[in-house]
Amino acid sequence: INELPYDRARTTMAPFEMCPACRSEYEDVLDRRFHAQPVACNDCGPQYTLYTPEGSLENLDAILLALTGILEGGGTAAIKGMGGYFLACDATNAIAVEKIRALKIRESKPFAVLFSNMDAVKKYCDPGLSEAEAIASWKRPIVLLASEKSLAPGVSMGFPTIGAMLPYMPFHYLLFEKTYLDALVLTSGNLSDEPIIIDDDQAIETFRPRCDAVLTYNRKIENRVDDSVTMVVNGTERLLRRSRGYVPTPIYLNSDVDGIIATGAELVNCFCVGKGQQAFMSQHIGDLKNLETYEFYTESMDRFIHLFRIEPRLMVSDMHPDYLSTAFAKQSGLEWYQVQHHHAHIVSCMAEHGLDELVLGVAFDGVGMGDDGAIWGGEFLISNPVSYQRFAHFDYVPMPGGDAATLNPWRMAVAYLYRIYGAGIQDLDLPFLKAVDPSHQEMVIRMIEKGINCPPASSVGRLFDAVSAMLGLCHESGFHAEAPMRLESCIERGDWVPYEVHIGRSVNVDRMVEQIVHDIQNRVPAGRMARRFHQTMVSVIENMACKARDMHGINKVVLSGGSFQNRYLSYHAEDRLKGHGFEVYTHRKVPCNDGGIALGQILIAAKKRASGEWGGGRSQ
Repeated sequence: INELPYDRARTTMAPFEMCPACRSEYEDVLDRRFHAQPVACNDCGPQYTLYTPEGSLENLDAILLALTGILEGGGTAAIKGMGGYFLACDATNAIAVEKIRALKIRESKPFAVLFSNMDAVKKYCDPGLSEAEAIASWKRPIVLLASEKSLAPGVSMGFPTIGAMLPYMPFHYLLFEKTYLDALVLTSGNLSDEPIIIDDDQAIETFRPRCDAVLTYNRKIENRVDDSVTMVVNGTERLLRRSRGYVPTPIYLNSDVDGIIATGAELVNCFCVGKGQQAFMSQHIGDLKNLETYEFYTESMDRFIHLFRIEPRLMVSDMHPDYLSTAFAKQSGLEWYQVQHHHAHIVSCMAEHGLDELVLGVAFDGVGMGDDGAIWGGEFLISNPVSYQRFAHFDYVPMPGGDAATLNPWRMAVAYLYRIYGAGIQDLDLPFLKAVDPSHQEMVIRMIEKGINCPPASSVGRLFDAVSAMLGLCHESGFHAEAPMRLESCIERGDWVPYEVHIGRSVNVDRMVEQIVHDIQNRVPAGRMARRFHQTMVSVIENMACKARDMHGINKVVLSGGSFQNRYLSYHAEDRLKGHGFEVYTHRKVPCNDGGIALGQILIAAKKRASGEWGGGRSQ
């Protein structure tokens, strides 16, 4: 759809003139296809074309025969989907999977898998009832499922889960009817971190030299959109990436957000536009530091404003001055308001549940600028949609190299160890340090000693990075949040005692780090240490919630931030808090990560505007 109201002339079906048979159905008020805007048939509708090294094919039967032969023979194909091109291969063929991985320049991030039907899903995965309902829903998301049965090793890259989905296009069904394969890698058609390709000429130019086949069709993709990703925790579907199938369904609020544009964050960006009391969240955009992604961002923003007839009057952004989303708001020429990152996280969850009163917000993530100019990310905020008070937080630890520490978790491990052991950390004989160039270790130690490019951080995400590196699970990240994901994936079963931490106005984890070092030196299994660490994080949340209730009488707890994508942390924190009688609120309609932050931004701005506190510029 490129315009409203919804009519064929305002869709990408406009160039396809209906044949007499389709026109008769379209115009007959008694026909079930009456005014069905995409109505078409093999004679007048879009046509597929398959490009191979031998030439091109346009007959659908010949296309299916050739494509199944390529995929069954270990080949790769770029296939045009609904919102962009996707790369496909046999998910059980290790060589084919490695071809896709090399093509995308993607070393360690898992691939999604398209299964032929639910029986095929159950052949490789173990979905629960709620997970089966989610994967079979008309929205057809990718659902993270537990899996102990192996596809090709390069699909999941050592993680005990598979991102599984079922067919959602007619061509998917036709393809599985013709092949014995029941599982195909289906990953976004892009190179590295660039946006998914939607242009046919660009796809042919990019993929024809790199793939064994390129399958396209002659209908334009108007809106670029990736697959949505969800998981199920405590029997409830939780969105990790909100895109195809979920966007642009609005989120209904109890506040007037008309004319407000929320620009979102920097990573896993989504923006939000307001119309009356409806908040329209964009599809997943991605990392704005990439030029092509930023262009996608601005194009999508223009499209949403046009499509929903928004009259922008007020911009709201994050406080971080270096975010491109902040610069976008600043340069708009409109009145502009900035909100604190973690307050927006908490309010985004409150917006989903219609909460307007004081809550204890637990915001755990990687990076967000705080009021004091430091990096926050382990926050306990007493909050409502208008204001917040920082009740407690994790202790500040230097973040060596700033953003470089997110790519090299070993840097955070060194920072935590240096805090306790000083320059003597090299005498601890920890195995993970042997994988790091000694000169690099020395450089980081000198940076910490002299305070050079070492912003203080209270980030739980960076603490997860540090522990993952210490345990030898991930000392360099191949993709966003790999280190915490590796840490969660190795958790050993058993009920081990949490590590010790000191909880006051802040959370000091020095004693926990000492105990982890002791366990490493005594060769305790990494899975056992990972479980004890996670139990410690749950215990901290439990302790802080009880403390807030005793001091302020608050019984509602909101959990938000990217760290709550961790299934173990989310499940056990929610379960433990409910056991203490707390009302616990978690994300359902938008992601808990930065992909949901724009919803919090837009509601905060609306509340400020309605209360007369609006004054432009930064006011928090």
